[in-house]
Formats: sequence, C-alpha cells, structure tokens
Amino acid sequence: MKEHPHSQVNPNKSSSLTKGYLICVAATVLWSSTGVFIRYLTETYRLPPLVLAFWRDLFLAVAMSLALKLLKPGLLRLERRHWRFMLLYGLVVSVFNSLWTISVALNGAAVSTVLAYSSAAFTAVLGWRLLSESLGPVKILAVSLSLLGCVAVSGAYDQAAWQVNTLGIVTGILSGMAFAVYSLMGRTSAQRSISAWTALLYAFGMAVPFLLLYNIFSAWLPQGVASMELFWLGSSWSGWLILLILAVGPTVGGFGLYTVSLAHLPASVANIIATLEPAMTAGLAYLFLGEFFTVPQWIGSALIVAGVIVLRLSERR
Repeated sequence: MKEHPHSQVNPNKSSSLTKGYLICVAATVLWSSTGVFIRYLTETYRLPPLVLAFWRDLFLAVAMSLALKLLKPGLLRLERRHWRFMLLYGLVVSVFNSLWTISVALNGAAVSTVLAYSSAAFTAVLGWRLLSESLGPVKILAVSLSLLGCVAVSGAYDQAAWQVNTLGIVTGILSGMAFAVYSLMGRTSAQRSISAWTALLYAFGMAVPFLLLYNIFSAWLPQGVASMELFWLGSSWSGWLILLILAVGPTVGGFGLYTVSLAHLPASVANIIATLEPAMTAGLAYLFLGEFFTVPQWIGSALIVAGVIVLRLSERR
C-alpha cells in the first residue's frame, strides 16, 4: 500500500519550526525589555523622552551600518527610486518612536506596551481604507476588543484619570495608531522588495534628523518632553551604556530576530507569539520597576491580546 505523502512529519520541517519558535520567543523577550529600559532612563536620569529617542535611533543606525558593512555590504545600498519612500518611512518612525517613548515615560512600561498593541486594530482599519484590504465581522470584533481594552488599560473610563493623566492616555493611544502606520509602511517596503535589514537601517537612520528637529524646537512641546540639551547624560557613563544597550540589544535584536524567525514560521504564527510581549513587559516592570496592574488593567490587557489573536487566526484561516 502506497504511503500518503503527508502521513509522516518531515524532520527538517519540524526542526525548522522549532528553530523559528525559539528565535521568535527570543525576539519577543528582547522587545519586552524595551519599555523597562526607557522607563529606567526617564525615571533615574530624568532623560527627556525625545532626547532618548534621538540617541536610541542614532546608536541603532551607526551600529547597523557597521554590522552590515562587515557582514553584508550589499544591504547598505538603497536604489534611488526608494529614497523618497524611505524618507517618509523615517518620518513615520520618528513620530512612532517619539509617541512610544513619551507614553512609557507618562504611563509606565507595562501600560504603554499594552496600549501600543492596539495597533493591530488600527492596522486593520487603515489597511481597509488605504490598501483595500477586507474588513469583515472578525476584524470588526478584533477592533472592538482592542478599543475596549485600551479604555480599560488607560483608565479612560474614569473621568478623574483624564484630569490627572490626559496627555498619557492620548499619547498611549496615538502610539498604537503610529505603530499601525509603521506596520503598513513595513508591509509596503516588503512589496517594494527592499530587504528588511536595509529598511530597518534607513528608516531609523532617516528618523534621526527629524528627532533632532523635534528637540531643537522643543519650546513648542510640553515641558520635559524634549530638550535642546542633547548631551543630557553628561559624564554619566552608566547612563550612556544603558542607552547604547537599549539601541543595539532590544531594538536591533528584537526587530532582527523577529525578521529571521519569519524564514521558519508563517507570519500569522510569529505575530501570535509576539502577543506574549505585554505579559513579559508587565512581569519585567514588576520585578525591576515595582509597577503592577490593577484588575481593570489586567482585563483590558486580556481584551487587547484577544483581539490580536482573533485577528491573526482569521488571517491564518
């Protein structure tokens, strides 16, 4: 009797999937520490969020340039026809990084990470409006769960929260919207056949001049958000070291390993694994920063993660 071609598991495929899972989990662990690093720097050194974002992106761009120069020089080249698109991509990165960093400073590492995950809902809506993607009942359910979760996590249901932390609530939700636009730009760069590593280098590199301008014109921004004093850390070598580790560790490592995992895993599976990030960030924030969730925030977190999982499972189907 002839054996069915799918009756046995291909050992090579099984090994590749296992490798993909491990790499993706490692990427998620690195990502989850990002908010903790940012919160530590803004709390301990009083580092203005946009000054932090400027140095983080600059260190990342320099580190990636050196790494690609040594390992894959060909990825340093960007075709002339992509420069205008990449400049826009850099602007989006600068806005997202600014909002995300400010959100962490105002809301804490755990809450800001959860709010950023509302991006899945915003991506579904923007993809429908801008890229003609479908928006059926499942996506509408995911959007609803995500928005309800944002209300619970940010405390927006309580009028007193708006009086105390209006800027934090608005910034946290806007960071989710900005990350959605960033995701769509990433999808578009892939459609343009731009290497993920090249896109990461140029997008973050081109964000640096924009972040510099935000700090130069800091008088227009809320107090404490930005500063013309770029060398805020002065002679604090420990502060500079932590900032460098944030750039070349969680940022490059997180994005890089996640990209590598996609060579072994379907994108939908990798995205579901990435939804572990809010829980990991909450755990790290509790251990190292003493942050903790209230009951409504746990419920809201569950709603947002459920929305992401519903969305990813529907895409997989």
